[in-house]
Amino acid sequence: MTDTNEKISVKNLVKIFDSNPQKALSLLVNGKSKDEILKKTGQTVGINNVSFTVKQGEIFVIMGLSGSGKSTILRCLNRLIEPSAGSIFIDGIDITNLKDKALRKIRQKKTAMVFQQFALLPHRTVLQNTLFGLELQGVSKKDREEKAIKALALVGLKGWEDKYPDQLSGGMKQRVGLARALTNDADILLMDEAFSALDPLIREEMQDELLSIQQKMNKTIIFITHDLNEALKLGDRIAFLRDGALIQVGTPEEIITDPADDYVGKFVRGVDRSKILTAGDVMKKPQPLITKRAGPAVALRIMKEHGISSVFVVDKEKRYQGIITVDMAVEAKKSRVLSLNEIELAQTDVVREDVPVQDTLAVIAESKLPMAVVNEENKLIGIIVRGSVLAALATEKGGESNE
Repeated sequence: MTDTNEKISVKNLVKIFDSNPQKALSLLVNGKSKDEILKKTGQTVGINNVSFTVKQGEIFVIMGLSGSGKSTILRCLNRLIEPSAGSIFIDGIDITNLKDKALRKIRQKKTAMVFQQFALLPHRTVLQNTLFGLELQGVSKKDREEKAIKALALVGLKGWEDKYPDQLSGGMKQRVGLARALTNDADILLMDEAFSALDPLIREEMQDELLSIQQKMNKTIIFITHDLNEALKLGDRIAFLRDGALIQVGTPEEIITDPADDYVGKFVRGVDRSKILTAGDVMKKPQPLITKRAGPAVALRIMKEHGISSVFVVDKEKRYQGIITVDMAVEAKKSRVLSLNEIELAQTDVVREDVPVQDTLAVIAESKLPMAVVNEENKLIGIIVRGSVLAALATEKGGESNE
């Protein structure tokens, strides 16, 4: 049964670069490697039995070394390259079986490509380049100009409509390419090393721009890159390819913490884990807890039993209220305080579970108290102590850290 949230499903995809691939296909079935097949047949295996799914609204990044098959897969998704075997489903339709007219409709309505080298026509203005696809489809001049102007504004090029490509920087040219893809209002953006030709600072700006646009448009994006940092920043999930075969698919956190093999491990070695891990990844269970109805004597007993010097206080709905320290509890007991409602609790820094660990490091280093992690309802779901953060950042591969 097909997942209703499933936008793309690739099943057992194979590409042999030869006009008669049957011999190579037979050898693949028998478990021969890419190099063995090349030696025996002279035929090159571009994609080796690859299967994956992409959800609606997901940024799915495909990465690997040069020659790993990244761009070949992308071009199979709209059949600019014809697969040798396997199926590609878009919205439940196997596009490998489509004839020319139906395939052309998929390319016009469902998918749009953003290329590495911009692919702008030098004799056309920014506006004319942006609406070019709609012009080919026969869309009226008024409608295509309205859509193109809206897309250019979305990528930050309002006011540049009448300029020519040679008047633009590299980053601006790529914005035009992105606007052209958005103008077609395709569900799926196919982005082949789209930012790799840009200077580092411009590249980072374009990554931020893409994430901003994605928040508004909720497209399904297949993004090809060889840059791990780019993959980690953009990808909801990342697929690693080697010699045309799929090695691992996972979230950035899964890739970093549990690489499938040494090939993936070499990519992720040395990555700044604080940019990937979130507060929810490093938090500990907030136990023990007490409510404000409890008195200082109860707080002191709990601290003694658990060997701690402070305890988090919540209300009956488990919403965060504050912290009582051992010194505060001793003083309150001396003053014959009966309930924590009668004293002002200490406060610590509070973060949501999706906040990157990187954003908490400075606070954790300075604070003497654990940090509180809360959900949208302000309910306490975890605490962060300095030791757990350091342990998480020190872990290079999957598995539990030694605490």
